[in-house]
Amino acid sequence: MEEVKIEIKELLEENQWRDAFKVVKQLRTDLNEDKYLQLVKLIHNDGYRMISLLENNEIVAIIGFTICTNLHSGKHIWVDDLITDENKRSKGYGEKLLSYVENIGRKNGCEILSLSSGLQRPKAHKFYEERMHFNKISYLFKKNL
Repeated sequence: MEEVKIEIKELLEENQWRDAFKVVKQLRTDLNEDKYLQLVKLIHNDGYRMISLLENNEIVAIIGFTICTNLHSGKHIWVDDLITDENKRSKGYGEKLLSYVENIGRKNGCEILSLSSGLQRPKAHKFYEERMHFNKISYLFKKNL
């Protein structure tokens, strides 16, 4: 059986972000590649970081996050995106990326790691609560303008 090579790597350039789009679009179905790249460039300038997990040199999972500070959480990491390719799920890749980002948070003096997950994703909620030990503490409200 062929050995699987796993690598975690930060994506810093447009060509790397473009390579990640095939995974990102599985969750962010409303984005086309041009809009996605436009948004990533904008939020990257505001501190957004994207980390990929590669299996045999192919991006199969990504996590996007920002280190920020506010009154209710202090200095913390906000995870905007955690996506594993639908054909590569249940291999522990999401857990590896979250653990990697937790370590970044600790090294940067963050007190909390938080995220939001859509109500339509009960399998993700189970993963966050049971495997990753997150506490469900609130609802996220959204209003279109």
